[in-house]
Amino acid sequence: MRILTRLAADGGPEPGVLAICGLSVELAGASGAGIMLMTEDVPWGSLCTTDKVSAAVEDLQFTLGEGPCLDAHLDERPILEPDLADPLSLRWPAFSALAVEAGVAAIFGFPLRLGAVRIGALNLYRDRPGPLGEDEYADTLIMAGVAANAVIVAQADAPPGTLAHDLDKTADLQLVVHQASGMVSVQLGVSVREALVRLRAYAFGHERVLGDVARDVVTRRLRFNGSGEQQEKG
Repeated sequence: MRILTRLAADGGPEPGVLAICGLSVELAGASGAGIMLMTEDVPWGSLCTTDKVSAAVEDLQFTLGEGPCLDAHLDERPILEPDLADPLSLRWPAFSALAVEAGVAAIFGFPLRLGAVRIGALNLYRDRPGPLGEDEYADTLIMAGVAANAVIVAQADAPPGTLAHDLDKTADLQLVVHQASGMVSVQLGVSVREALVRLRAYAFGHERVLGDVARDVVTRRLRFNGSGEQQEKG
């Protein structure tokens, strides 16, 4: 009841994802938060972020294909890393160093689900190392449930294949990447998921931003041929 009262005060009777992210930061004693949307096992991008660092965290996870949001969604459980610079085990070889460089000291991912429906994850970061306290952990679990419900309710009346207007206002869904994945899928005769992996590998190997690689594919400046090699066109 305490959390619902705060949400009603901050975001009205139907709080948006940005209000939910903001309250999650406060309740968890975090520095920032974001919500990543996923369908099946494929990330679609961020529904909201609260600051530049959380936006960078969401972008890194989408670009690299690893991080707490993806693990929380796939494993269907909270993923807690209280000291990203000195973890007990290195979970995310590519993500961790870049996230620390961006200002992340601790990071936590909580799955968004309602019954059997899984839609992504709530991500929290801190600029100092340390675990979530018991109350902070419990409150964040509640906020993840609230976020899942808010997304499903908002999306209920949206036309198929589109994002609800209330969600689209704060979202960064990297649609050009998904368009490029579809094109690479046809070029290589692989699944869209595998095509996204190929795009990520190409971007990483050439030290390029994934979105820029995707735009080259969409504008036909870059093509993946059937043998897996890439051919660039002028």
